[in-house]
Amino acid sequence: MCDNEKIQGLILVKFLQPILSRFKKSEFEKDISMLIGYRTANLLLFKTALNHRSVKDNPTENNERLEFLGDAIIGAVVADYLFKKYPYKGEGFLTEMRSKMVNRQQLNHIAIQMGLRKMTRFNKMDGGLKTSQIFGNTLEALVGAIYLDKKYEITKKWIVEKMIQPYLFMDELEQIDINIKNKIIGWALKQGKQIDFVLAGEQLEGRRRLFTINIVIDSEIVASQKGYTKKDASQLAAQKAIETLGI
Repeated sequence: MCDNEKIQGLILVKFLQPILSRFKKSEFEKDISMLIGYRTANLLLFKTALNHRSVKDNPTENNERLEFLGDAIIGAVVADYLFKKYPYKGEGFLTEMRSKMVNRQQLNHIAIQMGLRKMTRFNKMDGGLKTSQIFGNTLEALVGAIYLDKKYEITKKWIVEKMIQPYLFMDELEQIDINIKNKIIGWALKQGKQIDFVLAGEQLEGRRRLFTINIVIDSEIVASQKGYTKKDASQLAAQKAIETLGI
């Protein structure tokens, strides 16, 4: 090959390289495609869904708005799923089952199993965030992004196939006593112990309040948990106390 041909070849490669690079999948695109099960052109939307406010304070760049949307979509899909699965059950049963399926702890567990702990962008210098419920929030934001990207029917299918069927087993959930708080109160009464649920802290996380509840038994703190409502925080603290005490 003559020098002129070599030069022309180099020019052609240099010209084509940026064009060809557009067709190569980035690592993020591969990861998000594997997570949601399809290839999307709306990568910015999904990047936003993975941004916690600790790294992106601007509401247009973090996932809080998508979390709000996804929370509503998940609630609607789960309600529809339960309504059809249990045609003869009353409102009380359906409400309790929905609470078991979409409570903060459950969604956080599902999110971690999906690998969202690794994909969520948050301030890793904040030790409290690593053990908080933000990954469940990310899951809600992800659902919000899928809804905006693919609308309701595909999102509904995704929630059923990617969340409910692999991680939420109805037979097991039916057997769970949702009011864990009553369980530990009953245990304390039988043991003759004084138990108190103490509001230990209240702070703003974005536009939402985050409550910290301590469970104090005979003046000793045995568990402490956070939640977006006092009820959620109390239930999570009760569950932790039960595990700690081996009840």
